[in-house]
Amino acid sequence: MKKIAGLATATALALTALAAPAASAAPAGKPDTACMQAGIATLKEVGLFSTVAKEGLPIAAAVSVGVTVREGADISGLPEVLPLSVVLADHRAGDDSLFVYPWCN
Repeated sequence: MKKIAGLATATALALTALAAPAASAAPAGKPDTACMQAGIATLKEVGLFSTVAKEGLPIAAAVSVGVTVREGADISGLPEVLPLSVVLADHRAGDDSLFVYPWCN
């Protein structure tokens, strides 16, 4: 638990310092790979891609850097730490994602 709290703090500090370029939204029905690539680039630029790949991304850390729950989305069934595969799939979901990512506007 201490390790996850440390990851959340490191993620928050690192992502706050990063001004990632915005990715354009994909057309309806197509995976938003530009948003997913922007998310990957954001994690790599702050040196957390490997850590998140191994340990997941705490929702609290993502929220602390501006990620918001999409209006109407129910995240009550999600674990506190999301595996990278889930984070990337949500990025690809475009307007159907559970979260809104500031680097994907």
